[in-house]
Amino acid sequence: MKPFALALSAPALLALAACGGNADDKAAENIEAMTENKADALEAQADNTSGAAEEQLEERADQVREAGEDAAERADDTDDARIENQVANTIAK
Repeated sequence: MKPFALALSAPALLALAACGGNADDKAAENIEAMTENKADALEAQADNTSGAAEEQLEERADQVREAGEDAAERADDTDDARIENQVANTIAK
């Protein structure tokens, strides 16, 4: 009976391992937070400007948010936490 129970539990363990709690999940959360903070900072700058500069900053904030969402999804889908560092390096520029 024990081998049968072990055989049943192995797939369950693999399923649990694949559904969260991994470094890529934390990286995805960090990417979203990082890019949201950057976008908020750009919008704060936009609030202190006007005209074309304001529109450019707001557009850049939207781009940062969208890129962050895409990167977070990519990190989670590919199980690659290294994407967090790539995003951090890009945002620092």
